[in-house]
Amino acid sequence: MRRVLNNQPSDTQSQRENIFHTRGNISNKACCLIVDSGSWCNCCSTRMVEKLGLTTTPHLKPYQLHWLNDDGDMVVNQQVEVEFSIGNYQDKVKCDLVPM
Repeated sequence: MRRVLNNQPSDTQSQRENIFHTRGNISNKACCLIVDSGSWCNCCSTRMVEKLGLTTTPHLKPYQLHWLNDDGDMVVNQQVEVEFSIGNYQDKVKCDLVPM
């Protein structure tokens, strides 16, 4: 006997990290944020830094990112300190600057 309606599990890739989307304020401007609780790297986009006029500093220990794009390694050599708030929670975090 042969099964006609056989439901095969599909190969699904698990998420690299658990992420969620929220809205918050950066430099008193409403922004959409992606919070990634499983990542060891705090990153923000070069576009955000340009739009908000944030000041960058050289990274103390530049490194290469392999997973961000398919074009090869990307050198991360700039940082920015981002002051943000989500509801009543306020914090400052130093983020690595990457083009996204």
